[in-house]
Amino acid sequence: MIRSVESEPHVSAPVLAAYSYCESITGQQARNFAYGIRLLPTSKRRAMSALYAFSRRVDDIGDGTLAPEVKAARLEDTRALLARVREGAVDEDDTDPVAVALSHAGTHFPIPLGGLDELIDGVVMDVRGETYETWDDLKVYCRCVAGAIGRLSLGVFGTERGARGSERASEYADTLGLALQLTNILRDVREDADSGRTYLPADDLAKFGCSAGFSGPRPPEGSDFAGLVHFEVRRARALFAEGYGLLPMLDRRSGACVAAMAGIYRRLLDRIEREPEAVLRGRVSLPGREKAYVAVRGLSGLDARHVSRRTVRRRV
Repeated sequence: MIRSVESEPHVSAPVLAAYSYCESITGQQARNFAYGIRLLPTSKRRAMSALYAFSRRVDDIGDGTLAPEVKAARLEDTRALLARVREGAVDEDDTDPVAVALSHAGTHFPIPLGGLDELIDGVVMDVRGETYETWDDLKVYCRCVAGAIGRLSLGVFGTERGARGSERASEYADTLGLALQLTNILRDVREDADSGRTYLPADDLAKFGCSAGFSGPRPPEGSDFAGLVHFEVRRARALFAEGYGLLPMLDRRSGACVAAMAGIYRRLLDRIEREPEAVLRGRVSLPGREKAYVAVRGLSGLDARHVSRRTVRRRV
């Protein structure tokens, strides 16, 4: 069982300011993520914002316009900062607010900070321009950049005392991360192509005649782009179905947060499935009212109860 700390002592002004900085980054740059974590108690929401702000810094290095060797050096500097956080060597009055907030979160929740090293490893793969021949190859990357985030988040959420199957919580969190990342890859296929990146496995692209890539608003001539998208959607749905096993293990508000974030991405997946070529014309997104519905559904516990009933039926 993974337990989180539900209460914390008085938080000093410098730490509060650091958390406020992280929350502003989260609200500005990660609207889907911010929508989910607003359902959490204050201490957990702050900790999740610190995790996001550090992760955003890593991603921004990888996505920036610096030369690859400069990016690699910046990533190693960030890894060194993470080592200082892990060692407790960041003071409250440190000039880096993200480090201050992450250090505080790490002392109040059992966050496996090594997951952020994995995230850096994944962004290093981006900097090197790695491509992926098979789904098994792509899973390695997805586990670094998203599965690790799921496991880090679980350190903040914790599991309920006596939750059945809680020994598999980390596995489910990792799988949900893979589901979200594959959805991201489908949503951003054109944007990534414009940046010279290809994430979908080469053998899948070849199977559906899409090896030429996605440099325009239409699929490659003679390809079965819809078939490719539907194939990847089915893979993502299977990952969501497995990863949702985490929900009954979480407290109500943590479960609502996970259900909201996962629910938003599942609905994005529905939109992509209905109109595959839309991802070649621009970014697919959900309106605010639909996100609100997903949040209410998560807070009501409907998704967690559905998973629990399904699990019982399987055992019977």
